Amino acid sequence: MVTLTSNPWPSPAEYEFIRQLVHKHSRIHLGADKKEMVGQRLQRRLKSIGLAGYHEYCDFLKGPQGVEELTALIDVISTNVTSFFREGRHFEFLAKTALPQWVASPARRPEDVFRIWSAGCSSGEEPYSAAIVLSDFFAGHFKYSGQVIASDISTHMLQRAREGTYRTEQVKLPEVEWLKRYFLKGVGANQGCCRVKDNLKKLVEFHHANLFQQEFPAAELMDVILCRNVMIYFDRETQEDLVQRLSRRLAPGGYLLIGHSESLLGLPHRFAPVCPSIFRHHVPAEQEAAPRLTFA
Repeated sequence: MVTLTSNPWPSPAEYEFIRQLVHKHSRIHLGADKKEMVGQRLQRRLKSIGLAGYHEYCDFLKGPQGVEELTALIDVISTNVTSFFREGRHFEFLAKTALPQWVASPARRPEDVFRIWSAGCSSGEEPYSAAIVLSDFFAGHFKYSGQVIASDISTHMLQRAREGTYRTEQVKLPEVEWLKRYFLKGVGANQGCCRVKDNLKKLVEFHHANLFQQEFPAAELMDVILCRNVMIYFDRETQEDLVQRLSRRLAPGGYLLIGHSESLLGLPHRFAPVCPSIFRHHVPAEQEAAPRLTFA
């Protein structure tokens, strides 16, 4: 078993190297106050690859294994806190306002697909929650269909999301019957767990992606973007860049939903505020004729 022979926290120079490397490849901003958190999370990683200290780890990142290890580093320092139907008012807005508005548009065609991007999907609870709303809504509007594009920078989280297996007590849904409709109950070794059914999984497409990469996982524009509790990890310059990028990925009249603790205040943007944490993209004149639905 490898024991750390150096300080349990990286030195200022070591932390600065790690901080800049993470920022360059993920744009995640690690301030001075995150040094202990980074050190704490990296200790287990150092032991798993047989390194005794942060100096050796920095050399490892600079070596031929560095590209592969960078992915593991970002996985380790990424914060992934999520749950099914987290910040539930957003999903109510999706079901009661965004989707009915979209269907009621005079420009709507039967072949159209309502697309949601879950940007920073973590272990999958957010995109599967959105897929449940889509499935439930389009069961009554069968001429149309929906799709969720889910992306994350963490390969580890994406693997968990694709598997779609959760502890049963984690799957807290607004409608009791949804658990039976969309999840399989685990038996034997999987007792106490449930897995997302294929009929829901087929609505979600997972991609390993950086929010700032040039190519977007899907060619089509999105009708809703869920980018919640993501901006808080970026500095102001990066936040401005992100908001502009998200704007370019939204269809006219589409919605951007951010975390309840986040704000676009002070950031240049072209969104119209709907209510706290919900913003609408430019609405073309032909869509203005659609019924104006309010969110209570």
